[in-house]
Amino acid sequence: MNFFKPKFWDNSKLSLLSIVFFPITLILKLLFFMRCVLTKNHQFKIPVICVGNIYLGGTGKTPLCIEIFSILKKLNKKPAFIRKKYNSFQDEVNQQQKVGPVYQNKKRINAINDAIENKADVVILDDGFQDFSVKKNLSIICFNEKQWVGNGMIIPSGPLRENLSSLKRANLVFINGKKNTIIENKLYEKNNKLKVFYTSLKSENIDDFKNKNVIAFAGIGNPMNFFSFLKENNVNILEEIGFPDHYNYSDIDLEGLISKAKKNNSILLSTEKDYLRIGKNYQNKINFVKVKTEIENKNSFIEEIKKII
Repeated sequence: MNFFKPKFWDNSKLSLLSIVFFPITLILKLLFFMRCVLTKNHQFKIPVICVGNIYLGGTGKTPLCIEIFSILKKLNKKPAFIRKKYNSFQDEVNQQQKVGPVYQNKKRINAINDAIENKADVVILDDGFQDFSVKKNLSIICFNEKQWVGNGMIIPSGPLRENLSSLKRANLVFINGKKNTIIENKLYEKNNKLKVFYTSLKSENIDDFKNKNVIAFAGIGNPMNFFSFLKENNVNILEEIGFPDHYNYSDIDLEGLISKAKKNNSILLSTEKDYLRIGKNYQNKINFVKVKTEIENKNSFIEEIKKII
């Protein structure tokens, strides 16, 4: 799924394109409502932790899922990742398979049943907040402080899967970024029972790239967040190259990037997700930043997990 996020989605002012697409938005909202009403809800004998979003992509769901997996292991649980099967999301699957078991199916309820058969005693639903077939024991919604809700409209008029009112179904919100009381107040307006946590990305190998000339590229939900992260860590970027989310790099793409790096006497640097989508015969010519999610007030979050396990 090659998808460049339209720039008008994150424009604070309402654009003409948002208005043009609004009739389609209304149709999609109606279809979503019908699906919500008609879908049968399944409850499972083990806890289901859902890590989802309402902003389309780039909110830090996958690294948070990995951190939750680590927490559950330390609590002596046997967790598993659950994903709806999409061929284009194999990079995220590969990333999680390095940590623990991943179960995929076109129907998430089938993937959960497979995990239960294989002795999992808690599952982490990576995405699926909008899947009403699964009863969740803990629903977490992720935002990135920089993008927040963009122009606040639902796709295709904006970047949202559903309105902020959907937070009534959530228990916790995780904001990747700095403390923002304006955002917090808007969250509490929709659900005053929400508990808000903040996360930040920390790199295990960022020092390897300081004082080096770098050409940075990324095919993720918000490539600019990756480039900003590098700059914040004093990486000297000669050029920033963005690709669509979950982009499958061709040999021509990679040969072009390698040639560009040679001409500029620089190294190529990307994300781990991108690296896992690159053919093995090119991986030795490309570097990636290894990051993990750090949770502020982590002990408080662990207590929330303990309540449901």
